[in-house]
Amino acid sequence: MNEKEKELINDLCRLEVSKTDVEDTRRILASCGDLAETLGNPLVTNDEKRIVIERLFPENMRKFVLATARSGMIGQIDEILDQYIDILIEKEGSIRAVVRYVTPLTESQQADLRKFITEKFNKDDVSIEYRRDPDIIGGFILNAGDVEYDRSYRTGLRAMKETLHSKAARLSEGAKAEKSTSGDVISVLRSEIRDFDVKSGASETGFITALGDGIARVRGMNSVMYGELVEFETGIRGIVQNLEERSVGVVLLGDDYGLTEGSSVSRTGKRAGVGVSDALLGRVVDALGAPIDGMGTIAAEDYFPIEREAPGVIERKPVNVPLQTGILAIDSMFPIGRGQRELIIGDRQTGKTSIALDTIINQKDKDVICIYVAIGQKSSTVAQVVNTLRKYGAMDYSVVVCASASDPAPFQYIAPYSGTAMAEYFMSKGRDVLIVYDDLSKHAVAYRAMSLLLHRPPGREAYPGDVFYLHSRLLERSSRLDDEHGGGSLTALPIIETLAGDISAYIPTNVISITDGQIFLESELFNSGLRPAVNYGLSVSRVGGAAQTKAMKKAAGNLRIDLAQFKEMEIFTQFSSELDQSTTELLEHGHMLTELLKQPLYNPLPHYEQVILLYAAQHDLFRGIPINELRDYRADLMNYIRTYGQDIIEEIESNKVLTDDLADRIERIVTAFEE
Repeated sequence: MNEKEKELINDLCRLEVSKTDVEDTRRILASCGDLAETLGNPLVTNDEKRIVIERLFPENMRKFVLATARSGMIGQIDEILDQYIDILIEKEGSIRAVVRYVTPLTESQQADLRKFITEKFNKDDVSIEYRRDPDIIGGFILNAGDVEYDRSYRTGLRAMKETLHSKAARLSEGAKAEKSTSGDVISVLRSEIRDFDVKSGASETGFITALGDGIARVRGMNSVMYGELVEFETGIRGIVQNLEERSVGVVLLGDDYGLTEGSSVSRTGKRAGVGVSDALLGRVVDALGAPIDGMGTIAAEDYFPIEREAPGVIERKPVNVPLQTGILAIDSMFPIGRGQRELIIGDRQTGKTSIALDTIINQKDKDVICIYVAIGQKSSTVAQVVNTLRKYGAMDYSVVVCASASDPAPFQYIAPYSGTAMAEYFMSKGRDVLIVYDDLSKHAVAYRAMSLLLHRPPGREAYPGDVFYLHSRLLERSSRLDDEHGGGSLTALPIIETLAGDISAYIPTNVISITDGQIFLESELFNSGLRPAVNYGLSVSRVGGAAQTKAMKKAAGNLRIDLAQFKEMEIFTQFSSELDQSTTELLEHGHMLTELLKQPLYNPLPHYEQVILLYAAQHDLFRGIPINELRDYRADLMNYIRTYGQDIIEEIESNKVLTDDLADRIERIVTAFEE
């Protein structure tokens, strides 16, 4: 409630306006459809408004209605009057109840109902309003205070439908194991019809006071929690986001068709979450965990809340087990460990999603579950991603969570949290999980749109003040748990899209400060033919060599320093015509390394191949090979080693250590291949 509303309510209290005058005022406004619009029109003078008000409204209400019209609050007059009625009822020690029915209640039923309310709420004065509502089909619904007693046929039929669906799903699952007859279905249907007896269920309820743009303002439900799921009378659900003095702001998770001001809302008593099970693997689901791939329903084994507290420091283990991306430039210089959060950042169309997909494809046969969360992407783009993962056999161990650009902002807001809840389910079973958020820039935009509709004050770039917390509470859930807590891990690859390479913008700097390193992709490098277009100067992994095998660490050597020296020397020598021998060798070595690090799409390299190529490059075993022939040369070399050096490959993969003897054998086999 704002200060202006408080002032108007205080005016009503000072005037001691009666309930009768309030009801008369409402009746007048309802019967004259354009009256409120006329009183709120700034082109109508105050004198003209006064004449209209004096002719139509009760004497005690005239001053209040005029003040409301002058202050531009005429559109909120119903809400203000509701609050005043609540104050009157509280003062009188009475309670107001609303009964919705199809068939009118008899006098004896009304007397029983009044007695029930009096005893239940310990109030002597009960005001009961009866409303005919054919939508409830039969029975009645009683709303008293914030509690709803539902004995309507509509609710009973909805409960029957849900029960039949769940039992039918179990029957169909059983039919796969053994032959099921139609008699099973008939027996279930008969038992449900026989047991159809709508019992009185009490639930805390409220009603909609304002509705629009996927946001509902709801009064009542005084004990509702932040982030709780609530259910509207049409069956759609919403998540509570704003908790105010006399109302709550709810974001709708679906179409608001059939909802109007005054529609009832009831609490579910549980936080927003998703159903999880191993059946999610290989599926494409929406932000609520419902399948959208046309491959049937998904039977849930458990229910995980989308918002969950991150594991504490004591529950975590150090990040020291590599999660190989298969991309030579990243695994050698910016290694990613299981439990790490590595940001992929760059302008649009620079290969950010490709790095993530390469990493997912590289987890084949490595016992890592992968979850790809598409936020605000085109549906056609997500379909391409799914087809790519299927083509390379990666969907068998992956889940795709899609909140496309055509979905409402609340779906895009909860999608990464839903994906993380699914990941935590697998992590709780001791599995290693990789999750990709593509991308968090669009996630922040969706949250900004939702927050502005909820009337939260805007801050920098119109984002709300808690936009940092939006991403920090998401990414802090990525960790590597110790053995006492299951030993699983959750590795996050968030993606951020920049504009013109500006990594100092609001959202990029926020996420950079949360994550454990970033891989920065540049448009200029991408257009020059360097793929992946990684900027070796701005990219970093704060875990570093702890997330590398000893073999990779030794083979990579001073790769990043060599590339930095090459870039610096290349700039200084671009205008020189004569170069000394050492400078020429440094430039040739740099060009060779740059070419070696180029890698085609969806072609991740195994660990042993990366070690062999890096060791050969760092020890000048590729000297004298023309740059334009290097790609074919390395492919032929690896085929030769797979044929005649299987013992070298097996030793690298089993021990993950590059001993002096193994290094000598690598040099000998490369020399033999050259000869």
